[in-house]
Amino acid sequence: MKSAIVLLSSGLDSTVAFKKTYDECKKILCLTFDYGQKARYKEIEYSSMVCKIFKVNHEIIKLPWYYNFKGALTNSTEIPTPKESELGLQTAKQVWVPARNLVFLSIASAFAENYNYEYIVTGFDLEEAETFPDNSLQFIESMNNTLKLGTFSNPKIYAPLVSLNKSEIIKFGIKINATLEWSWSCYTSREIPCGKCESCLRRKKAFKSAGVQDPLLSKLGVNT
Repeated sequence: MKSAIVLLSSGLDSTVAFKKTYDECKKILCLTFDYGQKARYKEIEYSSMVCKIFKVNHEIIKLPWYYNFKGALTNSTEIPTPKESELGLQTAKQVWVPARNLVFLSIASAFAENYNYEYIVTGFDLEEAETFPDNSLQFIESMNNTLKLGTFSNPKIYAPLVSLNKSEIIKFGIKINATLEWSWSCYTSREIPCGKCESCLRRKKAFKSAGVQDPLLSKLGVNT
């Protein structure tokens, strides 16, 4: 893999996917999207720091028309705080952003074609593919078929973590020295992760399953 665009949200998955790509690739451009999500300030701060650490190019793409779309991540609706046992399709629907990954990958494809990048790397994983249809292997394969028809340069979507759950991703991230302390999963932009939203619960569960202390919380001085 000589060149790649990485969709970097600053979450666990994209942070690890970025590091794997960085270790294998000579030319990288990271894209971070501001679509009005409540966590955008922290996501931009953390993804920018990762790009600064590794000295890679970074573009922040604003999508203001998304700001008032339905869904707890982008509008004034309160972010759900489910119990860990309630994580699943229903909680996923509450934080669903319409066609988000479809839009992101289409934009990344335009960048890839214009600037001659071979691959578009995402942090899609096995666990979230069970509840979010646009994280699945089937979705990736379908998008790659679309890119064959819709572009001249035919960039390919690559999801290196698609067969791993989050605890496996954490272990892999530690193995390759990913900057997990600069990953942000919370759906808010508070100084400290809320610890209650769906994404915080998934992260907490994954670190517990991996038997590892969350380096982000350690960095922030949060006792767990």
